[in-house]
Amino acid sequence: MAIKTSDLNAKLFGKANKRRATTPAEAQTAAKDNAQVIELAVAGQDMVSFELQRIPATEIEQKTIVFSDNSREQSFLNEHALSDILVTLRERGQQYPAVGRKNSEGKIEVLDGSRRRMSCILAEKDFLIYVAEDINGEHAKFLSDVANAHKPLSLYERGREMQAKLDSGEVTDQKGLAALFQCSEALVSGALKAASLPLPLLQAYPNVTELGRPTIVKLHKLFNELDEAAQKGILDKCQKDGAYVWQRFSDMSEAKITKQVSVLLEGWISDVNETVEKPAKKPVELVKGKASYVRKGQSLALNLKKVDDVLAQEIIQFIEDKLK
Repeated sequence: MAIKTSDLNAKLFGKANKRRATTPAEAQTAAKDNAQVIELAVAGQDMVSFELQRIPATEIEQKTIVFSDNSREQSFLNEHALSDILVTLRERGQQYPAVGRKNSEGKIEVLDGSRRRMSCILAEKDFLIYVAEDINGEHAKFLSDVANAHKPLSLYERGREMQAKLDSGEVTDQKGLAALFQCSEALVSGALKAASLPLPLLQAYPNVTELGRPTIVKLHKLFNELDEAAQKGILDKCQKDGAYVWQRFSDMSEAKITKQVSVLLEGWISDVNETVEKPAKKPVELVKGKASYVRKGQSLALNLKKVDDVLAQEIIQFIEDKLK
């Protein structure tokens, strides 16, 4: 279930800050007012001090990185995927600071707020983030996961999480994944299919989060029917001139662009299928000079020579009896 921004921030900052706030509402106000220092009980355990820092727009990419275990695929974050916060951010600036930690290289690792980070980059606005010095990996993952509950992950991102559970042996099948992630087995199947698709294919779309299971399943089927060379050709087209496919369409709504991308991808795959020459299967010799056959799928073609009428009738009768 999605968490409202207000609830999320109350959850993150629902402990005392340096102003000795004693309720989630007071801590929420402190965060909204950009209090310089906030104390946060991470995962309900250790109390950690976070200091507010303002990163100039021109230095965000240089001074900050996104937590490596963040489930959100950063390459999907574009103006379409971030449209729900970009308009407000451009008009009013960042409303709620992100949360991060200093890493061993001195960079700020964003734990909660990767969408706000990219939005500030696109909008050329300063990035506000609360930074702590002593956050371990387990607590970093907690903060990242709580933050991702606010904006649903795409099928690809959910599938990647599910595949990790399978790879680790924590669960053994799709039924176990459905129980663990509290969703249907059909959704699990679609998510795993999405996670198996190459990123350039998904990056062709303006907003991967909005891609439904039917689109993913169809794309998975069409793409995986191609041989390796044909797949590479499709991916090369997706990355032509260093631009994403969706960027080739302008002055359209996101829904129309998504439809156009699907039509284009399906067209490319269809063209590949039409140009691939499928070599004819050679007959298998059954009796030298007299009988051969060709097997194709569920079909069997027999070629018989030197067959008189009596033998022909016997063979026909045998086949008829077998296929009744």
